[in-house]
Amino acid sequence: MKYHLSMEVIQMKKIYYEAGSKIRFLREEKHYTREHLAELADISPKFLYEVENGQKGFSADTLYRLAEALDTNSDYILFGKYRGKIDDEAQRILNLFEEPKKEIVIEIIELIYSFLDK
Repeated sequence: MKYHLSMEVIQMKKIYYEAGSKIRFLREEKHYTREHLAELADISPKFLYEVENGQKGFSADTLYRLAEALDTNSDYILFGKYRGKIDDEAQRILNLFEEPKKEIVIEIIELIYSFLDK
């Protein structure tokens, strides 16, 4: 049982470290200082430093305020990708197709993306 608890602690530390890295990346991408983001999220700059470096965990409320301040969502911070209603709807539509056709639909979507991205 002790070993199991240790693995849970290790997993949580990994989640906090990876989330903190994403928060720092987004902060730097927006050219926010640590002080500015901390002010927007209503937390202390010291606490933000500890979160960004995986030294401290955070509450759901803090995660929400950081996501709002960074103009993202908590799914991106926690999982590295956006998940939600749009993804669910896209998946629902994609699941309408049988497997061979699904591959073609994905290729078409990728072509549309490359065309529009130019």
